[in-house]
Amino acid sequence: MSDAEIPDGVNERVATWSVDELDAQGRELEVVTAPASVLSTVGEKVDPTSPEIVQLAADLVATMRVSPGCVGLAAPQVGESVKVFSVDVSEHPKTRDHHGTYVLCNAEVVDSSRNEKAREGCMSVPDFTGDVKRATRLVVRAQLPGTGEEVYLRANAFEARALQHEIDHCEGLLFLDRVAGAHAIHARKTYL
Repeated sequence: MSDAEIPDGVNERVATWSVDELDAQGRELEVVTAPASVLSTVGEKVDPTSPEIVQLAADLVATMRVSPGCVGLAAPQVGESVKVFSVDVSEHPKTRDHHGTYVLCNAEVVDSSRNEKAREGCMSVPDFTGDVKRATRLVVRAQLPGTGEEVYLRANAFEARALQHEIDHCEGLLFLDRVAGAHAIHARKTYL
């Protein structure tokens, strides 16, 4: 997708989004771990304006914020089989640029390039990490919770990796489904 095909201001809209726009008090939810069946179920598309999805968006941000080292959290990880996730890579040491804290609904990758292999972990797979090849440049189309606004997000490097990881969760995939084999899975050495 070329820059000309992305409407003006949409990347900025994600960067200016705030959980305060949801007007919902986020609650900390329990994170489910593999092999919970919800983690391997393709999530349903949602109405981003529905009160249930607005509350879920607030809950995802609240849960992500109290989880050390967490840079993203998808609805399936809290037991909801829908296409909603939160991301905030701003505090991660591998981050070069980012769009702050945001929640996306019904996200899909519309363009990607420059694949690179790197180590990933996941709160739903607490004992392992894995080497996963992902695009380092990405364009995602999605909707914002609350308003349902369609946005396009152009992400690079670590933020692009986090987005792909969360979109995979919404498609019923774990990072373990993306590794090249058993040699690419490692016991987690540090618990954040």
